[in-house]
Amino acid sequence: MFEIIEELESKALSLSTMQRVRLVERLITSLDTEPDIEDAWAEEIAKRCAEIDHGTVTLLSGPETLAQLKSEF
Repeated sequence: MFEIIEELESKALSLSTMQRVRLVERLITSLDTEPDIEDAWAEEIAKRCAEIDHGTVTLLSGPETLAQLKSEF
């Protein structure tokens, strides 16, 4: 099995950039076995973006977020 993977990797790396991009996209797409989960995440992202756009949530900076997490856990 390892030999097959090495051979595939070698062949993939010899492809042009665009061919590798297409291959990666197809491989990633093949991993998406549950479209309902993808749809749910898309809805969640849209909801969170709308909350940010409408100012209904308070955003924290990275350091503030880490400090809050450290104090809670």
